[in-house]
Amino acid sequence: MKYGSKLREDIAAPGTTPLIGVYDMYSASLAAEHFDGMFVSGFGFAASYYGLPDIGFIAWPDMVAFVQRLRGAFPRHHLLVDIDDGYVDPEVACHVVEGLERIGASGVILEDQKRPRRCGHADGKQVLPLEEYLEKLEMVLATRRDLVVVARTDATEEEDILLRAERLAATDADVVLVDGVRSVEWMRRIRAAVGDKPLLFNQIAGGKSPRLSLGELTELGMDVAIYSTPCLFAAHAAMESALLELKATDGRLPAVDPAQGIGVAASTRLLERNIARHHPEPETVGA
Repeated sequence: MKYGSKLREDIAAPGTTPLIGVYDMYSASLAAEHFDGMFVSGFGFAASYYGLPDIGFIAWPDMVAFVQRLRGAFPRHHLLVDIDDGYVDPEVACHVVEGLERIGASGVILEDQKRPRRCGHADGKQVLPLEEYLEKLEMVLATRRDLVVVARTDATEEEDILLRAERLAATDADVVLVDGVRSVEWMRRIRAAVGDKPLLFNQIAGGKSPRLSLGELTELGMDVAIYSTPCLFAAHAAMESALLELKATDGRLPAVDPAQGIGVAASTRLLERNIARHHPEPETVGA
């Protein structure tokens, strides 16, 4: 299957394509029940795999191995992968892109941040000189075959944002992402600056960008929406609540309502579907 082409077709279709941020195989199993596409979030992976903030700790072999497990369980879902700055070196970036495409990733996001990097919605971001980033981006574009490449800028100065958006749109990147956009007005200005190039909008709870529905994003000309942390933050809140309840009841587990609660049976059914996705569809026998 040409995973890049499949994602490219969905991006080109009317409306805004949602990609849900996942941080481990369990969150991905839940996301796959409700959406056709996943975003392999650097924020979520750093938190889940290392227990560290998203400031540049991810080692590329760990990310590639995670994506390989995802593709093994979800053979038909979009997988857009955050590769940060390509792990510093352009040759490493190209090597990672080759590996990800080989194992079935749909696309990658390559940013222009300078180390030490930050989450796209954090303060203190610094960007590489534009020409240095464009050289790395062009190498990645020359390396990929079918993979979707999202060119991302983390510029924060107004003139630089528009300049970089225009320059990124002029490349062969499939999509442009300006991260940490603070207002609808700036979304419109960026949409005008990139012309017909598809645009991606990144939403993260508590981040700098406005909270918008898919319908509103479509009206603003956003072709893709990534939701970096809905699973991670929901899990944080749910686990905190469950542990507090366990302490308050002197360690007594709550009763599980078979119709609504999550216990061993519901969890097992969810995970069994990751096996069933690889079984061939049963043939329909004619009457």
